[in-house]
Amino acid sequence: MVTILDNQSRIEEVDQSNMLGDLAKTSEYCRDAINRAKRAIVPTNFNPKNIVVVGMGGSAIGGELLKDWLRETLPVSIEVCRDYVLPAYVNKNTLVIANSYSGNTEETVTAFLSAVQKKCIVLAVTSGGQLAEFCKKLHVPHVLIPSGLQPRVAIPYMFFPLPILMEKMGLISSIEDELDAAIKVIENVSKENKSTIPTKNNQAKTIAEKILGTIPVVYGFRQYNSVAHRMKAQFNENSKLPSKSESFPELNHNETVGFNAPNDLIQKLSVILIRDPDEPLELKNRIETSAKLVFQKAKNVIEISAQGPTKLTKMFSVLSMGDYVSVYLALLQNKDPTPVKIIDKVKTELAKKNRMKERFETELAKLK
Repeated sequence: MVTILDNQSRIEEVDQSNMLGDLAKTSEYCRDAINRAKRAIVPTNFNPKNIVVVGMGGSAIGGELLKDWLRETLPVSIEVCRDYVLPAYVNKNTLVIANSYSGNTEETVTAFLSAVQKKCIVLAVTSGGQLAEFCKKLHVPHVLIPSGLQPRVAIPYMFFPLPILMEKMGLISSIEDELDAAIKVIENVSKENKSTIPTKNNQAKTIAEKILGTIPVVYGFRQYNSVAHRMKAQFNENSKLPSKSESFPELNHNETVGFNAPNDLIQKLSVILIRDPDEPLELKNRIETSAKLVFQKAKNVIEISAQGPTKLTKMFSVLSMGDYVSVYLALLQNKDPTPVKIIDKVKTELAKKNRMKERFETELAKLK
């Protein structure tokens, strides 16, 4: 059966905002993000006791990826703050990085101003807005990135500057090869799953067709926790579907019991398991035992295997695959993946009610 996914003219008709075109440029965005971050001037004589990345939505995922990538090698803890309020421990010994693609995310700007007030070492990554304005006024080092993208498309700009900034500060080293390898694996996934590759030879299209008509549930582990969350969010925003993510081994202590629900409910689920050829034996056993005893009740159990020689390449191979699957799933429903009208509507309504811009200006006046 020929579907929209094998009809290039129909794909272009539905994908009106050219989300597939943006995905094809992901590696280009990655390299641009690195070059922009390299030009930033940052403190070099500071050894933080902890690091907090502040962000929401697609901007926060960059911090989550950083945390998962470095969790077993960096002796300093990284926390991602998705809120207006910073953790109580934040002080002058904390490095706070404010990640906001638009620069107008009210939670992030609020936390940013709080970090300045608390005398933290503060950096920012943004395309403009109030955050860029405040960085200039307060002389806060920041990486200015291009505007005009959807925040979820801007994941290269929300992740790749972070390790570059940390390297410039002397917190990590020898990352260039690993970053370059990650970009190359993104290029490979894009090449193998672009829209002109027919479904029979296109893994992302094949997975999307299996998921169609179900609710995707994504399960990861360790460094793939953030990747699973990213994939879940992409199903929400691109595919316009409810979705969720969870992590091994925690999900074996609660989530699995939920599969005792009536079969007609469980049959509405497609379980997506993130796998790694080098996954630890204890996690391999958990995943495979769960698939056999629990997840087989779902409509589909789909495995996406990580590719590449390093932790970061593997993370981005799965992340990139999820991006393509979510877009193809939108097209199968005849939906343009790009618009997120309900998010825009909520933000507009909150801007009227919260009057954050006026409040930000008041706080800024106190800090100057």
